[in-house]
Amino acid sequence: MHQYQIVGRAAPTPKNPVPKIYRMRLFAKNKVLAKSRFWYFMKKLNKAKKSGGELLAVNELFDRAPTKVKNYGIWLRYQSRTNTHNMYKEYRDVTINGAVSQMYSEMAGRHRAQPGTIQIINTATLAPSQCKRDHVLEMHNSSMKYPVIRKVPLVAKKLRTTFKARRPMTFVR
Repeated sequence: MHQYQIVGRAAPTPKNPVPKIYRMRLFAKNKVLAKSRFWYFMKKLNKAKKSGGELLAVNELFDRAPTKVKNYGIWLRYQSRTNTHNMYKEYRDVTINGAVSQMYSEMAGRHRAQPGTIQIINTATLAPSQCKRDHVLEMHNSSMKYPVIRKVPLVAKKLRTTFKARRPMTFVR
């Protein structure tokens, strides 16, 4: 998943020589799908289709700190088999793209929502005090420790081989 910023407008006409410019942050697998999504929303906003409009800029957005774990809030709307639903979800990830990928996977698993029926309304990086969901709050404990299970000692370089007569030992006695 990639995040794109797309700037576009309806084409200038004699009736409207300076049309309003729209900027959208969209998530898509590639640039082509992002442009398609942009025109999908433009059709809803102001009856501007791809044939009667123009793109001014298409840029991919990247995270400032892709090695630091952050809390993300995602506001979305999706179409179920019966109705349209609004939702707010929280995720922990190192990038917003990872959090959105998690969201698409969860929506497919829990709600059987197709990616085309999901509309992301807003995304935000949350401070720990702003988080509401339990699965995110339980990760805020600073004294959390993870056990190292099955720590395997490294074999000396001169004793390493591709094939062994015995099976490897994967635990420390």
